[in-house]
Amino acid sequence: MNKMTMTIIFYGLAAVGLILSLLKNKAKTKLALKKALKAFENILPQFLGIILLIGVILSILSPQQISQLIGTNSGWWGVLIATILGSITLIPGFLAFPLAAALLENGAGYMQIGAFVSSLMMVGIVTMPVEFLYFGKKATFLRNGMGLLFSLLVASVIGGLMT
Repeated sequence: MNKMTMTIIFYGLAAVGLILSLLKNKAKTKLALKKALKAFENILPQFLGIILLIGVILSILSPQQISQLIGTNSGWWGVLIATILGSITLIPGFLAFPLAAALLENGAGYMQIGAFVSSLMMVGIVTMPVEFLYFGKKATFLRNGMGLLFSLLVASVIGGLMT
């Protein structure tokens, strides 16, 4: 099944769910739609920012360059580059996955993207000063170190499964 068919199926299921919800309780459905719209308005600036970031990255780097840096043939050097980029990047999870998909479509390897996304979610170099204040240096370094090791483990598992 191709992506377009899956998209149509999911939108169709969402429409059916919305109609069923309206039939069951119109007031709650309207309230839920208002909350969803408000959430969308809050997310929109970040979402537009990541779309802009993806556009800039893809305009600066060709698919060949992406493939060289973090492609399948880049091996563990590519994993290391992706892990470092993920560790210093501060992007919310819901925006990281479209970026990862765009990178995959432009030549990045699965193992490298696994390292990028997992380090993005679990390692926070940029947020370390705040973590020092709340958790202390020892806990911050321990958490980030374990996140880094787990990111490399994720990359090796994905590399083993995808090769």
